[in-house]
Amino acid sequence: MKKVLYIILATLLVAYIVAAVWFFTRDVHDYPACTEVEVVIADSLEKHFLKERDIVAYLKKARLYPLNMAGDKINTHSIKNQLLKNEIIEQAEVIRTVSGKIKIVVSQKMPILRVFTPGGSYYVDKSGKVMPSSLGQAIYVPVASGNIEKTFATTDLYKFALFLQEDEFWNDQIEQIYVRSVDDVEIIPRVGSHCIILGNLENYEDKLERLRLFYEQVIPKMGWEKYSVINLKYRNQIVCTKK
Repeated sequence: MKKVLYIILATLLVAYIVAAVWFFTRDVHDYPACTEVEVVIADSLEKHFLKERDIVAYLKKARLYPLNMAGDKINTHSIKNQLLKNEIIEQAEVIRTVSGKIKIVVSQKMPILRVFTPGGSYYVDKSGKVMPSSLGQAIYVPVASGNIEKTFATTDLYKFALFLQEDEFWNDQIEQIYVRSVDDVEIIPRVGSHCIILGNLENYEDKLERLRLFYEQVIPKMGWEKYSVINLKYRNQIVCTKK
């Protein structure tokens, strides 16, 4: 009985290998026309920026939507590359089946910062890339405003925002970032009516650690409303301005 089972399994394995080799080596002209397109947004439960109709419309505009297209006219690499040009899409896969079905699987970017400038607003995602401001969903992330060049927003400011997001305490505490210049950055906390002067963003981990100790050791004694400004720009110092 075992011998028969081994023979059956071996036969199925050989058949699978032959079919796979045939599928991946056959000429593009052998592919059937596309009879069905399935769009899967892998992270749709946690992010709601894109819908299936958005993907379809985006590909139709680029003249790459494959439904009813002849098999030799469908270029899955071109479809994938076009999808990755979309500022909301982080990853994309385009899969062709022997039955003529094209499956498109995409995942969306995750914003960590919203930037407001005189020239307009946009999000920065967790990879440091720009996302459009109109996402169709309220996103609760720190807001940065002021004199912000896009290069600064996607480098130093992005790294700072990523640090805030990954630290549970600061993610809950910091609400706004105001940039007068790259050497003059302020942050506004959710609790208290004071502003915090960082200066530049060099050594921000050390500056925020000093502030954390200040919150833990001084604020319980003096209260949240005692100071209007907490200045961290000077090395190893905290300079406070009373109200």
